[in-house]
Amino acid sequence: MEELSLHILDIVENSVAADADRIEIRITEDKKKDLLSVEVFDNGIGMDEETVKKALNPFYTTKKVRRFGFGLSLLSEAAKAANGSFSIESKKGEGTKIRATFQHSHIDRQPMGDIGQTIIMIILGNPEIDLIYVHKKNNHKYSLDTREIKTQLGDIPINSPKVIKIIRKDLT
Repeated sequence: MEELSLHILDIVENSVAADADRIEIRITEDKKKDLLSVEVFDNGIGMDEETVKKALNPFYTTKKVRRFGFGLSLLSEAAKAANGSFSIESKKGEGTKIRATFQHSHIDRQPMGDIGQTIIMIILGNPEIDLIYVHKKNNHKYSLDTREIKTQLGDIPINSPKVIKIIRKDLT
């Protein structure tokens, strides 16, 4: 994975597999502090301490369809390569918090990628999930909360083409 948006998509897929019905993505870009942070919180089944310790091992996965779990280890290495850090907090039955920080100006920091398209893909593929997305960039803040959108839509599915078109336009 060469873009942070793809790492985020991978984490969200893990959250969905862990039965999360609420996922929060927070991105903060602060050029004055030379910091980029990516945080993903979910209310899924969580992990015990032993599983958290194994989570960064690329040869450990709980998925049945493949024998490798490169996602978190690649994100951890990407953060460290850009003078940043990586952490996982999780409690069984409560969910998981993943945080990666990067020196914003670091030459080895991966680009953000198309985060708008990533958010659209998450909504399209998981309309039942409540997604909260907050992106702070210096003094500007953008937020999207599918719970609010669903309330306004009534019986119209959030992943209907007309709704996705509106959300896509709002994200750009």
